[in-house]
Amino acid sequence: MSISLVKGDITKLDVDVIVNAANNSLLGGGGVDGAIHRAGGPAILQECIQIRNKQGGCPTGEAVITTGGKLKAKYVIHAVGPVWYGGEANEDVLLANSYRNSLKLADSYQSRSIAFPNISTGIYGFPKKRAAEIAIREIRLFLTGEHHYTKDITFCCFDDENYQIYKGLLA
Repeated sequence: MSISLVKGDITKLDVDVIVNAANNSLLGGGGVDGAIHRAGGPAILQECIQIRNKQGGCPTGEAVITTGGKLKAKYVIHAVGPVWYGGEANEDVLLANSYRNSLKLADSYQSRSIAFPNISTGIYGFPKKRAAEIAIREIRLFLTGEHHYTKDITFCCFDDENYQIYKGLLA
């Protein structure tokens, strides 16, 4: 079991699963969401549309899985993190749920390795250090719990600020 930290482009990682910081519509967007859809090709969007047609999108705190398309990763888990409203709208719990549900989903697909971006810290405005503390806590809880497959977890930070926060918290 391991937790690792890298700075770079999550779409380039050679892991079983990458997590997408998705929006409720599952139809792509900016930031990491747009980058994953561009790099993975149309197969990801096609599966997202099928999921949306079946269940009407993805609620905040939940996660769904699609193919990895053209990515090295076999799967993409689309996790919907919360928009930050000053901490008064259950944001901490919803963010924790997005990590927890992603991990459960990866494990149910017998994935050994998973990489996470910094969910909700971009345009959604979640405070970066607070988000990192929640993410690390949820990963550590998962690794000490009952799971069967997922053992190698990577935090992939695109920007230096998040990378330094995670580096300090994981030290």
